Order: sequence, then structure tokens, then C-alpha cells
Amino acid sequence: MPGQRLSVVVTRRLPEVVETRMTELFDVELRPDDRPMTRDELIEAMGRADVLVPTITDDIDAAMLARAGERLKLIASYGAGVDHIDVASARQRGILVSNTPGVVTEDTADMAMALMLAVSRNIPQGLAAMQSGEWPGWAPTAFLGARLGGRRLGILGMGRIGQAVARRARAFGMQIHYNTRKRLRPEVEDELEATWWESLDQMVARVDILSINAPHTPSTFHLMNARRLKLMKPTAVIVNTSRGEVIDENALTRMLRAGEIAGAGLDVFERGREINPRLRELDNVVLLPHMGSATQEGRAEMGEKVIINIKTFADGHRPPDLVVPAML
Repeated sequence: MPGQRLSVVVTRRLPEVVETRMTELFDVELRPDDRPMTRDELIEAMGRADVLVPTITDDIDAAMLARAGERLKLIASYGAGVDHIDVASARQRGILVSNTPGVVTEDTADMAMALMLAVSRNIPQGLAAMQSGEWPGWAPTAFLGARLGGRRLGILGMGRIGQAVARRARAFGMQIHYNTRKRLRPEVEDELEATWWESLDQMVARVDILSINAPHTPSTFHLMNARRLKLMKPTAVIVNTSRGEVIDENALTRMLRAGEIAGAGLDVFERGREINPRLRELDNVVLLPHMGSATQEGRAEMGEKVIINIKTFADGHRPPDLVVPAML
């Protein structure tokens, strides 16, 4: 659409710097508050926009796209994940979909390490004692955790984020093991000092900490199911900063309650905000509200990618972060 000022509808509040820049470039409709749109509101928004800018909280399925009308030509998603959008149906209707890959790599890897430390070193328990005013003073056996150095880290999914986690873990003196569909090139393995396991079962049975860094696809849904979780050591810790659907949350909860897994650090959950209430009750679990990408720098960069995708499309070119169904 060269030369045309596009009508853009944004479904959630974005950082002020991003909203300001969008206003300068497009006829943009911003949210007055940060309440997620309802299903009907999303359908109405798609009907009046050339470009929709949704987030991961906006589920856009085939039935909704069928009611979108003829105007919508681009869904420029604010975020790397696109499993909330029926990309194949969108493309069939001539609607392009773009995302913001690569921006949150370092931030998410930082959070994975933070969760490893929090669970392994009993940081929440120490914080609770200090905030309650009930700390009796230092004691030789109080708040004993486990050091990260020398422990075996298993990384499930060795893409950009998995490799960033591996680099950080090496600095802590951890041994790096990984399982992924396609083995890394030898030079990358050498750089990371990483050992590839063709069998996920064999890897999870041997590691001390398992970091989930795989996307949610039909093949990864409940990849860590009850059977596979039972293969883990009772002293092992599992950390998930990727997608909650990769783990069978009910099975994990049962095993944590039974002491069959030592602990878990979770930033994502299988059913979004609907977290198993029994999981909240456990003192060997650290739960975070999907904070992996929550840095000022990361969120601003995500917005810049959205703007570049829209601007490139407006100039009549293919958005640089176009999502192709065959790639999913």
C-alpha cells in the first residue's frame, strides 16, 4: 500500500515511546486502558483496520478471521510467539502475519538463570523470612540450597534462547547438555561446550536442572508428560521460561507435592492465568507472572520491530519478520 497512511488498531497498551512513534507514522487507534479486548471487540477491530497489532493475550482463530472482512491485510503481532494466531487461515484469506523474533533472547535467558538461582538457593524463602520480620539470625543449617557450579544443565530446545542460557550457565561452571530436533553445528557445540542427546528420555534422567526453551507446537505439547517427568532425579529442578503447554502442569504439580521432583521455577503456565491452585501452595516452586521479556529495552525493541514490519508493508514490500505457516 505505497503512499497510503494505514489504519492501525493496537489491542493493548504499549510502551509510551512505541505508541508515540506509531501515532507519528500511522492513523493509529490506541487502547485507553490495558484491558484485553473481548472476542467480539477483536472481530470489530479487524473489520475497521488495515493492520491489527495484537499481543499474546489475543487469541485469533479461523472463525474470527472469517468475520474480519476485506480490509485487514496485516496482523503485526507484538511478540515472538504466534501460536495465538491461526497463521494458516490468515494467509488463506490474504492476511499476512508478522512477529518480533530475536528481541527477547537475552532477557529471557537472564530470567531462566534467575529462576535456577531462586529455586536452587531458596531465595523466596529467605525473602519471606526477612519481610515477615521473623529471621532469628544466621544459622549453619538455615536456608541450605545447592550451588549451580558443577551441576548438569539440560536444555530442551537449543535455539537462540537456549544457546543464550547455555552461555550464561557456562559462566556459572555448569555442564551443558541439550536436546533439540536438529543438532547444532560442531563449532557451536564446541563454543558452548555442549553435549547433544538424541534421546530426550536419556537426557532428562541424568540432568540436575532442566530448562525448557522449546516453542509450543503440536509436537511439543506435553513433551514433558507424566512419564517423562518421572524419569527425572528426585533432586532435580525444572525451569520453564518458554511455553507452559510444553509441560503437563497437573503431573508436575503432583510430583512436586510428592517430593519426586525437588523444585520448579515457572514463568509460563499451561492455561495462561489459570494456574493450578495446588501449585500455588507449594514452597518448592517459584511462580512468576510471565516476566521473561519484561525489560524496558526489550519491550521498546519489540515495538520497533512491529513498526518496521508495518512501515515495510506500507511501502509495498514484504515485512522482514513475516511468519510463514510452513515454518511453524
